[in-house]
Amino acid sequence: MSFQEKNISVSLVNFSLILAFYLIRVFQMTQGGSFTSTNIFRLWGIVIALAVVVTIVGTILTHIVSAIIQAIKTGEEDPKIEDFEDERDKLIDLRGTQATYTASSIGVLIAMLTFVFGQPPLVMFSLLIFFGLLAQVIGDISRLALYRRGF
Repeated sequence: MSFQEKNISVSLVNFSLILAFYLIRVFQMTQGGSFTSTNIFRLWGIVIALAVVVTIVGTILTHIVSAIIQAIKTGEEDPKIEDFEDERDKLIDLRGTQATYTASSIGVLIAMLTFVFGQPPLVMFSLLIFFGLLAQVIGDISRLALYRRGF
């Protein structure tokens, strides 16, 4: 697995878990009657903090563990990590970003339509975060698929 694939895999797992946490919390709020602006904005803060912290820590731990495994496999004390990015990597990243932006744009449109159809603003704001997280997951899946396909 290449350096870029490891980064994408970590991001995919992190954002999938954060999306699951977000959906569970929103479902609990709607079922418990605590779907208020205070709770939603607090959840937003938690989701953003989780996204930043978990992605940084996950990426660092992945690289440390993979370097240790590489050192054990090869017997070298200072393993060489291939972290350069060529044109193929840039094109794959560009296509993944395109998928992310497309999913995000469709999500923003759907969120705005809920506001137009008379739903409370909290529904729109909740959908914006949901589609932002979902767009990141879709982009990571498309990047991994392109790497696996050998694009």
